[in-house]
Amino acid sequence: MVSSPPPDAPIFNATMRKFGAPQTIIHQYQYWSVMLRPVQLTLGSLVLVAHEPVHEFSKLSQESFTELHKITAQLEPALAKAFNYDKLNYLMLMMVDPDVHFHVIPRYAKAKNFHGLEFIDFGWPGAPDFHRPNETNAETNQHIIDYILPRWT
Repeated sequence: MVSSPPPDAPIFNATMRKFGAPQTIIHQYQYWSVMLRPVQLTLGSLVLVAHEPVHEFSKLSQESFTELHKITAQLEPALAKAFNYDKLNYLMLMMVDPDVHFHVIPRYAKAKNFHGLEFIDFGWPGAPDFHRPNETNAETNQHIIDYILPRWT
């Protein structure tokens, strides 16, 4: 189970709330939060959301960029251990949700099975298909979070 954020944690911005904070937070850092994407495009789809109140990537602090390096060095092996993805896409779209964030989409050449469900990467080998997500519910999403957490170092 995901623990509650510490009392000194940042107030959740609109993008974090849209993606289910605090329930979907996998790991919270000083400048960023890694969250499970409630709508799973592929197995293990995440959102990496900046805490700073800026709407442009270039406006993030140097500390935020430094921490981003640390996060990707932890995130990528954790997802690889959990789901053995074939590729990993970081997509910064920010067309609907204004806060700086990335969609982190593991990509799979073949279907993956998890917790009795088949997950298909409908866009493989092209861009992720945001119009064809894999159906999950809150229980399945919690199982995905619980599966990723012990692989995070």
